[in-house]
Amino acid sequence: MSSPAPSAPPAPARPHPTVDEVEFRALYKKTKYVVETADGWSLVITRYRPTPQPFAQPLFGEPMLLVHGFSQNRHAWTSGEFVKNLLFFGLDIHILELRGHGKSSIDFQRERAAHFGRHPPADLEWGWDIDSYFLYDLPAAVAGVRRITRRERIFYCGHSMGGILGYGYAGIHDHFEGIVTIGAPAELGRGSPFLKLLAHLEPGIGSSIDTAIFALNARKQVAHLGQALVSKLTRKPEATEPQLARFQFLPIDDWLKSAASALGYAERSPVLGLLASRINYLARWDRMQMDNVRWLLKEGGERAPRKVVEQFARWIRNNETVCYRTGYDFKRGFEKIRVPMAIIFGDEDPLASLQSTKSVYRSAKSEYLLWRPVKGNSHIELTMGHDIRQICYDIKNLVEYAKVHRARAPSLPRIR
Repeated sequence: MSSPAPSAPPAPARPHPTVDEVEFRALYKKTKYVVETADGWSLVITRYRPTPQPFAQPLFGEPMLLVHGFSQNRHAWTSGEFVKNLLFFGLDIHILELRGHGKSSIDFQRERAAHFGRHPPADLEWGWDIDSYFLYDLPAAVAGVRRITRRERIFYCGHSMGGILGYGYAGIHDHFEGIVTIGAPAELGRGSPFLKLLAHLEPGIGSSIDTAIFALNARKQVAHLGQALVSKLTRKPEATEPQLARFQFLPIDDWLKSAASALGYAERSPVLGLLASRINYLARWDRMQMDNVRWLLKEGGERAPRKVVEQFARWIRNNETVCYRTGYDFKRGFEKIRVPMAIIFGDEDPLASLQSTKSVYRSAKSEYLLWRPVKGNSHIELTMGHDIRQICYDIKNLVEYAKVHRARAPSLPRIR
């Protein structure tokens, strides 16, 4: 008898790819959906739904809501590779854009109102504040993600103001399975004399702008009355009523676009480029890809309503974080946070620092509680800079912990 043919050697195991070796578009299917707030706004959520891969995705299908910061939109998360890194683990990403931001724009509200034959929101013309985000936008988004994913509880990640809103929400609701805040102070202005100074100057600055606009309006009205009188005497067509300006918002979007143009000039000049790289109050340019920075400056900025700015300034002046419409104090809710939480900030961030985040860290009753500065980072690059992979692994660890301990309620002692 002939001996059996030797069997083929087993095929070598396929190595697990790195995130850099995977095409971003192969990781997701992109959709969007609309959620309605109780006060009449239609908010857009962009969803990056993970697609199965030939490699392990330990967090596949776990829903996470991302919420941007002050005067930002979805590009705060997508200008770099933050979303890609989370999709690599299999997370189901839902990016909310708050009222007046990005796809949840004022124009979109007018389109929806005309289409459905309803009145636009009452505060459409820049009449909202931080309380509006907290009382209406965030609850609508959380409910929307829970409904779409059919989950009772979801994961939450907020940057800057988005993280502050998350602190407040987690203190009174049980809808989060875990919460991550990135560059989010619990006590805004603590440890930052510059912010304190701006907050105390804000009422005077606002009044000065109002006075200047009033004077400009008065001149326009006088000029119009004179033209109307001349028109009557000469029987010429009467001049149109002037459009009177009002201080309703800060044009941060225009400022950032101008900064993008200036950055282009700086890159062509060694001296200006060196100067730009040293301007690191809120961003460290050397920690980011410049193409991503330019894109964020051009597309990622939004106008800041006056009432939002005034509420931030009042929080800083009074050392408080309060929803003024209901009297709810975010700080009193910190001790009610029991779900896994990660508090991540840059060690060079003037907004979120050891000083301004320690109160929530010390008060929260979470068993899994991470409090970590990211070396060499300021504020903006935490969601788009060179160290986001490290941050995304922190998020992965938190979600994995929550999955393992999903079946039991947390006890009071904490694991730090």
